[in-house]
Amino acid sequence: MPLTELIQRVGTIAGAHGVGRIDVVENRLVGIKSRELYEAPAAVTLHAAHRELEGLVVTRDLHRLKHDLAVRYADLVYNGLWFTPTREAIDAFVASVQARVTGTVRVKLFKGNLLVVGRRSPCALYDQALATYDAGDQFDHSAAEGFIKIWGLPVEIAARRSPRAGHAGERTAVHV
Repeated sequence: MPLTELIQRVGTIAGAHGVGRIDVVENRLVGIKSRELYEAPAAVTLHAAHRELEGLVVTRDLHRLKHDLAVRYADLVYNGLWFTPTREAIDAFVASVQARVTGTVRVKLFKGNLLVVGRRSPCALYDQALATYDAGDQFDHSAAEGFIKIWGLPVEIAARRSPRAGHAGERTAVHV
């Protein structure tokens, strides 16, 4: 469906359910707080669906970086800095991330609430055989013990050498 038609249809359906009403206190550029009221049913619904697809198809570190840059991007736009090299660079990064974002998201709309109830994508990184703890899963649980010990080693050392641990360098009962 063409994007404009999608926005109109989602806006009509979500709006009829009261989804997309936003009441927020914003921090203006000059530091003044202002109360803003918006009605954006299509934007709220499509953004929620898109966010779910991203979470399904993008790696953890890339997803975090995109989230961090989204805050910076919002500040640029809100502060009137649209025509900047920084905004263009973030656009290029986001375009690269979005290459994998495709699929279907199911939502339920009711009395102002939006609930994501399903998501699927041919690019999904979710693998139930790795993510479950059932008897037939494919995750090698014995690998976890060594990983946890190595991953927690810096924290264990810091805890042992902390002034709160008693004597500096004395082994404490901290086990990770």
